[in-house]
Amino acid sequence: MSSVYTSYYVNNDETNNPRRHHEVHTEEHANELNIRDKTYLGYYNNCHDAVEKAKSTYSNADGCAICCFPCHTG
Repeated sequence: MSSVYTSYYVNNDETNNPRRHHEVHTEEHANELNIRDKTYLGYYNNCHDAVEKAKSTYSNADGCAICCFPCHTG
């Protein structure tokens, strides 16, 4: 059984997020949203590891409710 890996990014600009979190997105979703101010987090097989990496820079990092729903805490 193989794991699916994807690239993740954190949005450096929390002002477009209603709860003011630095949201973690898949590369595909970040591109769809045209997020320009973002930091590459790495290539992971789950959003939990990507959010953990983002929290090393932004303590309020959270998963996107759309592309990282299992990691979205509100």
